[in-house]
Formats: sequence, C-alpha cells, structure tokens
Amino acid sequence: MRVIIIEDETPALNRIKKMLLEVSPEAQILATADSIENAVLLFQNHANEVDLTLMDIELADGQSFEIFNQIKITCPVIFTTAYDEFALKAFKVNSIDYLLKPIAKTELVKAIEKYKSVRKTSINFETEFQKLITQLYPKAQISTYKNRFLIKNGTKFQSISTEEIAYFYAHDKLVSLITHQQQNFIVDYTLDELDTQLDPKLFFQINRQFIANFKSIKKIHTYFNGKLKVELNPAVNDEVIVSRERASEFKNWLDQ
Repeated sequence: MRVIIIEDETPALNRIKKMLLEVSPEAQILATADSIENAVLLFQNHANEVDLTLMDIELADGQSFEIFNQIKITCPVIFTTAYDEFALKAFKVNSIDYLLKPIAKTELVKAIEKYKSVRKTSINFETEFQKLITQLYPKAQISTYKNRFLIKNGTKFQSISTEEIAYFYAHDKLVSLITHQQQNFIVDYTLDELDTQLDPKLFFQINRQFIANFKSIKKIHTYFNGKLKVELNPAVNDEVIVSRERASEFKNWLDQ
C-alpha cells in the first residue's frame, strides 16, 4: 500500500506517519506535502504509484479541495481535520473516509480497512469527490472544470492557466497545448478527456484534432458540403475543418 500524506503541521504529520505504520506495517509512505502547490507537484510525480492519500483539508495556502481542480486524482482519499458531524456523515456516504483530529488509532484502523474493501470495487473516486463537494458546499462556487494545467518543461514544472491556452492539438498519438504566445507543451490527456474537463463556454472540440479556445478563432469560412473551415491564432499548418454534422452546434456556440 503506497501512501501520500498531505499535512502542513509537523507534529500532526509525524503522528499520522507513526500511527499509520503501527496499524498497517506494510504501508509505504511515498512522500509528503505541506501545501496545495507541493501536493500538485507530488501527484504529478507519482501519478500512477499512489494507492491511498491522507489529506488535511486546511493547508497553509488554502483548502486542499483546490488540489482536485488542478490535477486529476483517482485514488481513494482519507481526509483529516476538525469538522462537524454532518460533514463526517457525508464523507462516509460517499465512500471517502474522514478522520477527526486528534485522530484515534481505532478510527484509522477502520479507515484503512474500508480502503482495503473498496479498492477492489469499480468506484470512481473522482466522481464521488464531486458529489461530496456538492453536499458539503451546495452554495460554493467550486468549478468542476480545470483552471490550470501543470506542465513539465524540461526539469522544471510550469502552471498554465486556461486563459493562456489557445487550443489543444492532437498529432502523432500526442496532444499538445498551444498558448496564445505560441508556446507548445505536451499534455498527458486525450482530447476526449480534455473535452470533459474544459469549460464548454470557452472551449469547443472542433474535430478529432483540435479543441479551441473562443479567443483563438480568427476567421471562419464556409466549406463544401456544409462544412466550415476555421483559421486559428496562432496559425497551424493543418486545415481545421468543422464537419457538417457539427457546424450548426459550432455556430450556436459562437453565438451564445
């Protein structure tokens, strides 16, 4: 069981680590983080390695919920913090456990047992997390769409906001993110995955090669058989064609 711990208080972190290894000696603590920024980097580096995450909600630079807006997390999460009974019940219902501080060893044992029982199921933890947010914060303005993409640029990481993105371009089995400043970065998503994560008011999947930001559309031309031809900025060498079947939807999107 490979674990990541997100906790910004050193005494609490040391206590959790010690207790976890006591109740689950086979656990391997991959890494720890004390902020949203560090947590995003950590998940980026261990994307396919994490089995379980223990995550404090209140971090020094904000609530850990923001981590989910910046990077995709599909592993089970056990949240830790001081909170009310209603929230506790909501977490239990959504198959994501919740431990009140100070954490009791018996409760941690139950949480680990729950993790072991649900990991064999087909639960989509990302979906369950969104349900949880809706229950806990029904009036909160928490976006379900990505606001930023963490990009690896050589040996460094760079965060690109969606406002900076002109379009995504699929080519040679890779997907590139192109900024308005003509920067080009490879992203670890398919266009279909991106289509569900981007705000549909700002982005439109033109075809199987392009998802474009409204601001990147320079000109639109009629094309044969009811198709449309789109000029993008920055310019691309390939022809960007909207099929006849999608032409009406595309025009409605531009006119909203």
